[in-house]
Amino acid sequence: MVTSLEMNDRKKIGLGLTGFGVFFSFLGIILFFDAGLLAMGNILFFLGVALTIGLDSSAKFFMKPSNFKGTVSFGVGFFFVIFGWPIIGMIVEAYGFVVLFSGFWPTLAVFLQRIPAIGWLFQHPFVRLFLDRLRGRRVPV
Repeated sequence: MVTSLEMNDRKKIGLGLTGFGVFFSFLGIILFFDAGLLAMGNILFFLGVALTIGLDSSAKFFMKPSNFKGTVSFGVGFFFVIFGWPIIGMIVEAYGFVVLFSGFWPTLAVFLQRIPAIGWLFQHPFVRLFLDRLRGRRVPV
């Protein structure tokens, strides 16, 4: 009945690829923007997301008109990394990543406020004001 929340082998492999993609991207940044590691991280991240949410869902997500600017930015940044301009490529990719996944930030903010160990930090009035504005709540000024 709830098949979308099931963890099958394809989703497990997708989450693993996504994790390795983030790891290789982080390692590429730490090692002075190594283009090979960054490219490998980008490929693994993209394949991992596609396997985790499915090919149809990922195609719909990336081709949605509201996500077009983020998709193009992420793709252009990827090609900059491949062709040897890793710093510019990562800046353009970061912009595309923020634009693509901006709809998920409010959910992430609520999640961070409820984490037992560090949630108190995100409950601080200044941080909470920022997170409430991010979630689109009306905040009295």
